[in-house]
Amino acid sequence: MSLLVKGARSGRDRVAVTPASAGWQHVGFEMKHLEPGESISVFETQRETCVVLLSGAISVSAGTLHCNAISSRSELFDEQAPYALYLPPRLSASISADTRAEIALCTAPAEGKFPARLIEPASIKRTVRGVGANTRYVTDILPASECAESLLVVEVRTPHSHSSSYPPHKHDTETIPLESVLEETYYHRINPPQGFVFQRVYTDDRSLDESMAVEDGDVVMVPRGYHPVVVPYGYESYYLNVMAGPIRQWCFKNDPAHEWLVTQGPR
Repeated sequence: MSLLVKGARSGRDRVAVTPASAGWQHVGFEMKHLEPGESISVFETQRETCVVLLSGAISVSAGTLHCNAISSRSELFDEQAPYALYLPPRLSASISADTRAEIALCTAPAEGKFPARLIEPASIKRTVRGVGANTRYVTDILPASECAESLLVVEVRTPHSHSSSYPPHKHDTETIPLESVLEETYYHRINPPQGFVFQRVYTDDRSLDESMAVEDGDVVMVPRGYHPVVVPYGYESYYLNVMAGPIRQWCFKNDPAHEWLVTQGPR
């Protein structure tokens, strides 16, 4: 099975990954494009959901939580953190588009320990990671420091001609605090959209080794192994990461062959 899931270029439902389609246990991901006035319902019985508003404006009703016309960026590549919404299992939510809107639905197993809440852009930490041609810009939407049962959600912007998720790292072995087991999806967007990026997913023994040319709107599944991204000249990269596993900690191991980049060179 290919790790590359091609996204649709039109319509409401652009791309979806379920535990069943991926052959794993934890991460689910869907991408929706809504026209003004269009609405969707979100309801999961045994999974928590992080709704990420990538662009546009929406209104949300979920139990006692009501949010009208929330919006932080009109375009995905605007220099702003997004709004997001945390939903526990067994809570129905209605989401309607006030303008054309792009909405990501990120899910993972949960029991219902935390209430629904709005995650506002001002509360989201944004950092710069790496140096030189390995510089990228990280937005922690739902990090381990914030309440959730399984989900970790982060978005990363990478300038043209830069590498990202690099040096190559993995999180597929339970040796906390050295490494944790986390499934992961990469939802990719490219600016301008006719571009592409390259992503490789590989293990030490190369029993898994897949290199992909990834286009705007595609998803790459990372069940295990290292997973670097390289962005060609002239195009800017955005990806939304969804991670989940048995323990909600992001502990990773760099590829030993490239560890020298951390200790002796750029990282």
